[in-house]
Amino acid sequence: MKAIKICTLAVLLLSLGACKKSFLDTEPITTVTDVNFYKTPKDAYTALVGCYDGLQVVWSEGIALPVAAEVMSDNAFGGAGNSDGFNYQMIDEFDKARSPSDQNLYERNWILYYKALYRCNMLISKMDQIEWGNNATLRNSYESEARFLRAYLLFDMVRLWGNIPLLTEPSAENLPQSNPDEVYKVIAGDLKFAADNMPATGYAAQPVGERGRVTKYAAEALLGRVFLFYTGYYAKGDLVGLVSKNEALTYMEDVISNGGYGLVEDFAKLWPAASVGDYAGEDNKETVFAIKYTYTSDYNGNTDGNHWMVMVSMREQAIFPYGNGWGGQTVSPKLWNAYSATDTRKSASIISIVDEKLPFTNQGKTREYTGYWGKKYSVMIGEDGKPLPESFGNPNFQIAQFQDYVSIRYADVLLMAAELGSANAQSYFDMVRQRAYKDAFTPLPVTPDNIMKERRLELALEGIRYYDLLRQGVDKAAQQIAETTTVLNGGAPTQKSIVAANVIATKGLQQIPYTQINLSNGTLVQNPGW
Repeated sequence: MKAIKICTLAVLLLSLGACKKSFLDTEPITTVTDVNFYKTPKDAYTALVGCYDGLQVVWSEGIALPVAAEVMSDNAFGGAGNSDGFNYQMIDEFDKARSPSDQNLYERNWILYYKALYRCNMLISKMDQIEWGNNATLRNSYESEARFLRAYLLFDMVRLWGNIPLLTEPSAENLPQSNPDEVYKVIAGDLKFAADNMPATGYAAQPVGERGRVTKYAAEALLGRVFLFYTGYYAKGDLVGLVSKNEALTYMEDVISNGGYGLVEDFAKLWPAASVGDYAGEDNKETVFAIKYTYTSDYNGNTDGNHWMVMVSMREQAIFPYGNGWGGQTVSPKLWNAYSATDTRKSASIISIVDEKLPFTNQGKTREYTGYWGKKYSVMIGEDGKPLPESFGNPNFQIAQFQDYVSIRYADVLLMAAELGSANAQSYFDMVRQRAYKDAFTPLPVTPDNIMKERRLELALEGIRYYDLLRQGVDKAAQQIAETTTVLNGGAPTQKSIVAANVIATKGLQQIPYTQINLSNGTLVQNPGW
C-alpha cells in the first residue's frame, strides 16, 4: 500500500516533500471471514483499505489499461522489443491474426478486476450488519468510497470488454454477460450515491495523509467522464435515465466552484521526468483522483508498485533522467506534430531523442521505433545511474516504480464542463490553453472540435485519448486511428499499417480471455472481431 517516500535521492528528484505515512499504509486483512468480521467501523475501515488495494493491483499483471488505451489510440504504437511476440501489435491493430496464440492477453486483468470487485461488493453488502452507532456520516462516507471504487472498476471493464457479467453481490456464480445498460445503471447509481453522500470537503481542507482517498468531487468528476463516454459511444441523450446533461454539468460546476482545485502553474511540474527537482508533488492541487503506488513491491506477494511504467519507457537503455524500460507504447510522430512549437506541453509530454540530443543507440532491439517515447510516466534514474527504487534498497526496478497514476486532473474537469455547455465554457477552455502557451497564448473559440483537439494535447499519454475518440463514434474513431507509416523494426525501415475495418469489426472492444469463456462452459460469448 502507499507510503510517502523516504527522504533520499528520489525525494530530491521528485520533490515529494515531507516523509509522512498516508491512509493506504494499513494492509488489508485477508484471513478473516464474513462471519467473524464486518462488525465494527474499524473492521469496515480495514475492508475499505482492501478495496483500494484491489484497485491498486488490477494492472500489476497482464495489460495495463493506461498503456492499452494509448496503444489503441492514434497517439502511440505497440512498440516493445524487436524479438518479442506481437501481442502489443495485436492490440494496436485490432487484429487477432497478428498474434493468434495470444488468446488470453487480458486473463490476469479479468481475474484481478473481479477480485477487486468482490472486495467492494462484500463491504457494501455488510454495511447493515456493522455497528455504526450514531455515526451515519462515517457509514455514508465508507459506503460512498466503496461504491466509487466499484463504479471505477466496472467502468474500466465495460469500456474494455463491452459485455461483462455484472456482479453486485460477493458471488462466484457463473453469470451470463449483462447488457451494458445494466452495468451503467450500477455505475451511475454508485457515483450519484457517492457524490450525494460524501462530505463536501474541499481539496485544501483534506489532511495531507488522507489524500488519495475518494472525495465527493472525485465522484462528480468521474460521473462527467462516464456521462460523456456513454452518451457518445451509445448515442444516447442521457446516462441510462439517471443523469441528464444538465445534471452532469452541475456536478462539474460543483467541482470547479467548491472543490478547492486549481491548475499547477507550469504544466511540466505535473510530471516527475519533465521537471527533475521541481516536481509539484503527488496530490498537488490539480489531482482529483489518483491510484496510489509505492516502492515496496517484491516477488513474494507484496504488490504495491506501479508495474506498468517500465513497459512504456525507453527500450533497454537509460539516459538521465530517463530510466530503462521495455519500449512499449512508442509515440506516434502524429502526436508530436500535433503540438505547436509554442505549446509547453509538447516537451513536457514526450521524450524526443533528436530534440533532446539523447544518445539513444538501442534501435536494433526496438520494434516500431519512432524516436519518441512518453515522458509523463517514464521511469527515472538518479545522476548515479541507478533506478530510483534502488535508493530505497529495492533492486526490483521492474515492479517497484512508485509514481501515482493521476486518473482525473482538474484540467480534464474544466474541459468536460466546457464540452457540456457551461456558461463559462470559454473561460474554462482558455484557462487550460493559457497555462500551456503562456505568453504565446492566442484565443480560440470554444467549439466541439477545438475542445476535442485540446483534450488530446492536454491529456496525451494519460489513458484518455482512445475513449475520447471512441465516444465520437466507432467509424469516426477508426478513421482517425487508421494509418500507414514507416517505423524502424530492429533498426530497419518497416511499413506499419492500422486498418479502420478492424477497429469497426471489433466495435473498439478488446477480446475476452478465451480461458474464461471455456471455464464458463459457453456462458460467456466472445466479442465480435476476436
